[in-house]
Amino acid sequence: MSVDRARSREERRLKVLVAKPGLDGHDVGAKIVCRALRDAGFEVIYTGLRQSPRAIATAALQEDVDAVGLSILSGAHLPLCQAVAAALAEAGIEERVRWFVGGTIPERDHAPLRALGASDIFPTGTDFAEIATAIRRAVEEGQS
Repeated sequence: MSVDRARSREERRLKVLVAKPGLDGHDVGAKIVCRALRDAGFEVIYTGLRQSPRAIATAALQEDVDAVGLSILSGAHLPLCQAVAAALAEAGIEERVRWFVGGTIPERDHAPLRALGASDIFPTGTDFAEIATAIRRAVEEGQS
């Protein structure tokens, strides 16, 4: 990472893009997480419902985000996260953008999601302060 980019991250709020990939139409939880992250000092961009992996990666690149949060309640988290991870790699930002996933995620799927590159997994009901702390930590670790 260039010195200028590292300095710019220190001087600005961390920027998080929150997206709803796939056909899941339930976004109340994602909106609540967006508000909680904003209240915790993050700059938050919400892409809305039914985003394709490519659209998510393109928005992350264009917005120069530090992290991408995926909200998935449909049960399709493994294939959707695999597709988003591939799209982030195709966009050339997989090394600098941390991504996490939240929603209805069984414990048995945590290890496969981490293997795909998820920095963190936040099951439904995770405390908002825990989410904010984990995102900050993941971004800091990514900068080192």
